[in-house]
Amino acid sequence: MRIAIGSDHGGFELKTKIIEVLAQEGYDVKDFGTHSKESCDYPIIGFEVAQAVSDSSADRGILICKTGVGMAIIANKLHGVRAAACYDEDMASSSREHNDCNVIVLAANYTDAKKSKDIVKIWLKTEHVGDRHARRVKQIKDIEAKLKGHSKK
Repeated sequence: MRIAIGSDHGGFELKTKIIEVLAQEGYDVKDFGTHSKESCDYPIIGFEVAQAVSDSSADRGILICKTGVGMAIIANKLHGVRAAACYDEDMASSSREHNDCNVIVLAANYTDAKKSKDIVKIWLKTEHVGDRHARRVKQIKDIEAKLKGHSKK
């Protein structure tokens, strides 16, 4: 599985630890930055990771910032991306089972490295259950298709 990963400066240290785990698990990881704790703007990095998922150059994406909120907002702007900020394992598994989320967003200020690693492992191994949830994901995709091409003024 190809994983796109990125963080802002607030998530940099956690990102390096997550990358280590992903490499140990045998995932193909592409790091979109940031590459230091120096202050940076999260929208660019969040966009690049989400774009990789949107254009299928990555199967899944992982984003990390201080709260998880900003990265989730930018990721969900891209066609075909379903990003969820997950603060525990239950949220991570539910985001996959019910919403077929393809981008997870972690909050460096609210989840330590061990908990974040567990969240990511669960998220990567959990499959979408289909059934009534498939109908709902299709509705999301249908709405997204209607909105494609419309621009906000």
